[in-house]
Amino acid sequence: MANLYDILAAGFPADRTKSAFILSDGSAVSYGELEAGAAQIAGHLVASGVTPGDRVGLQAEKSVEAVMVYLGVLKAGAAFLPLNSAYTKAEVDYFIGDATPRVFVTDAQAFRAEADAADPLLATVERADDHLASLIYTSGTTGRSKGAMLSHGNLAANARALHQIWGFTRDDVLLHALPIFHVHGLFVAMHCAFLSGAPMVWLPKFDDAQVMAGLAKSTVMMGVPTFYTRLLANPQFTAERAAHMRLFISGSAPLLESTFAEFEDRTGMRILERYGMSEAVIITSNPLDGDRLPGSVGYPLPGVDLRIGGGEATGVIEITGPSVFSGYWEMPEKTAEEFTADGWFKTGDVGRQDADGRVWISGRAKDLIISGGYNVYPKEIELILDELDGVTESAVVGIPHPDFGEGVVAVVIGSGDEAAMIAECRRQLAPYKSPKRIVFVDELPRNAMGKVQKNLLRDRYTDLFKTG
Repeated sequence: MANLYDILAAGFPADRTKSAFILSDGSAVSYGELEAGAAQIAGHLVASGVTPGDRVGLQAEKSVEAVMVYLGVLKAGAAFLPLNSAYTKAEVDYFIGDATPRVFVTDAQAFRAEADAADPLLATVERADDHLASLIYTSGTTGRSKGAMLSHGNLAANARALHQIWGFTRDDVLLHALPIFHVHGLFVAMHCAFLSGAPMVWLPKFDDAQVMAGLAKSTVMMGVPTFYTRLLANPQFTAERAAHMRLFISGSAPLLESTFAEFEDRTGMRILERYGMSEAVIITSNPLDGDRLPGSVGYPLPGVDLRIGGGEATGVIEITGPSVFSGYWEMPEKTAEEFTADGWFKTGDVGRQDADGRVWISGRAKDLIISGGYNVYPKEIELILDELDGVTESAVVGIPHPDFGEGVVAVVIGSGDEAAMIAECRRQLAPYKSPKRIVFVDELPRNAMGKVQKNLLRDRYTDLFKTG
């Protein structure tokens, strides 16, 4: 029985003056300052009436204070609700209405300053392994977002497994250029650093010059495939630039084999690709020591059992283990649909497991698009497009994109001004969800039941973003 906060804090260095964050201006924030900030925020939350299990939301830009809010929420025994800072008011209204947070923070720096008036919470609120630690919203193909309930036990088990298999020690320095409203930057990256008492080179976002400078001070980098394609596009990214690093990790979207090969040619190092999702954090990983094969996402993590559903060689990947979530927030019917009768979670990803135990993912059972490492759900965009003048029907698909992995493309029956329609989508949705292109057609391909065949659309427009 342990609160995730105490598990993470047990990894902090004994000397709390050591750096937790190295900022882009050269200044640093110590582990002691991080710990004190979390205690102040926890005390402020408790004084504000937050009780164990209450949700506390955060929609704010990436900052050290935002991390203090996250840790303070855990310490107070509440459940953390991170939201993308790009979400529109309409999107946020849905999340607030569904999760009903007791407190919703939109300015982490101001909230941290406000917390100084409270008495710090010194003793962490006790939580059990199955108590809710975080709600991570992940949309479905219906467009209605679902809150994946991750417990203290889920997150602790995953953090410990990753810390072990990726060989983290106090000598590491993690280059952190990821957002922290997503499991990748929030849980995967930071938890490994915290359990090691290691510092992070803390960047607001991916910036070529800042990442290049950060490589010289770091030993590990975690990124989405877009990070690596952008590094490779920069002629200043050389083997010498990468020489200080021991490990490059990629996830949140499929890594193209061509990117893997070009990175190895350029640096002599093989990117370690892993596979995860909001409902289970990380599921499989290529090995730290041993062959990292392009196209494979490696082996199941310690404690994770994986099988292919349906009894076929290739099928929907099903998993069970201590890091698998308990279900979707207040959606018992949807939760029941997503688990098998014997309690395995159906990931919705299609793949196979070879004789060696390696996992290979061939596609997605649903129409999820992953663009720049972020999940995009077509129905949400289609509902907006279908309301526009001149549009009879729309179908949104992901098309291979050299920078984002997949680019969002809308195929529309009707007519209209492409730029104006994209602008309207961007007004109602976060920019990464909005179409990069809109194609106008007279009809959409359908099967005998009248269902749009999106696989044919993906094939038809597969070269849309190719250059040269």
